[in-house]
Amino acid sequence: MLDIKIIRNNPELVKDNIKKRNLNLDLDTFLEIDAQKLDLIVKVDELRAIKNKVSKEIPTLSNELRPAKIAEMKKLWEQLELLEKQQSEVEEKWKEMYYKIPNLLDDTAAIWNTDEDNAVELYFWEKTKFDFEPKAHYEIWEAKWWIDTDKWSEVSWARFWYLKWDLVLLQFALINYAMTKLVAKWFNPILPPVLVREKAMFGTWFFPAWEDGIYSVNPGEDDLYLVGTSEVPVTSYHSDEILDLQTPKMYVAYSSCFRREAGSAWKDMRGILRGHQFDKIEMVCFTKNNESKKMHDFMIWVEEEIWQGLGIPYQKLNVCSGDLWNPAMKKYDLEAWMPAQDKYREVTSCSNVWEYQSRRLGIKYRDENWDLQYAHTLNGTVIAMSRCLIAIMENYQTAEWNIKIPEALIPFMWGKTEI
Repeated sequence: MLDIKIIRNNPELVKDNIKKRNLNLDLDTFLEIDAQKLDLIVKVDELRAIKNKVSKEIPTLSNELRPAKIAEMKKLWEQLELLEKQQSEVEEKWKEMYYKIPNLLDDTAAIWNTDEDNAVELYFWEKTKFDFEPKAHYEIWEAKWWIDTDKWSEVSWARFWYLKWDLVLLQFALINYAMTKLVAKWFNPILPPVLVREKAMFGTWFFPAWEDGIYSVNPGEDDLYLVGTSEVPVTSYHSDEILDLQTPKMYVAYSSCFRREAGSAWKDMRGILRGHQFDKIEMVCFTKNNESKKMHDFMIWVEEEIWQGLGIPYQKLNVCSGDLWNPAMKKYDLEAWMPAQDKYREVTSCSNVWEYQSRRLGIKYRDENWDLQYAHTLNGTVIAMSRCLIAIMENYQTAEWNIKIPEALIPFMWGKTEI
């Protein structure tokens, strides 16, 4: 969440930021509620101080004076109860609006309205060309029986799937390839839990903003939630800690992820581009507040190196202000070329979240003056497995409906060069 001091001291900056993000938030109304909140804090504290003082006086008073003081105390108590009720109501309104105020934008973020305005900064390789009509990924795997489309809805529901045979080997090759690259760059591997408490969801901003996209487990009993990204448990790993950030903390996580896709019910229904369960390799980093921009550049460079190693054409996007989620001050996406769809599709993302999450989670460090500061957090999806498999199947297909293995993956494919 954004530092409340910034909102109070520089409201025009925050209003401009909200406008650039194309959000419908009334900051003036929030500032009015904030003023009410501050005024009620003073009034409640004053009455509580009087109450405590009078409570100590009453036992020392004579029988003649005590009834009047008790009556005065009762009246004060009624006033205090009324003010505390008002304070509670105002506090709820304040929180509801405060948690929606977005992060400030980086000065190099693209400023436009929608995802159609994202700025392309780089193209890698020309689009894949074939001397035959390329097949869609689902046509290939249907012919190969690599994904079971009959059992997924019978055992689970739509948008779940069984991955089988050589495609499983290809996914494990991708995992080994990416993890080898990342560990060599000093990322620490971590396997996080995929069920978390509400605090982790709130701390990383997924609650209350994205509750309709999250699966809850045994509500009212366990009150756990399936994560939509390992960013949630890995960022929360350092909740309420004071970190030693002489060198940044760098993690690479592998996990299954779960999303209800509530707002995407009829999008990309055929194939495995969009599903309720998928696997990802995710980077999560913690830095000092003057080092996060440098780390962000490093993380997107790592993503590009890995995708360039796969030899898949992509475009690099500076995601525009109107398409950024509230926590991100800047975000890069890589979109891989999908020949059968004749378009680029998002396959990675990389965000600098500044101190937006660490304020919620209480993640701090000591600066050179030994003062406590909020850490900056960053996250980046290196490989979303299903989308990467699609990109490989569609870009490396042959006229015989086979898939050539990218050279970088052959060492991890038990000698197979084609499947």
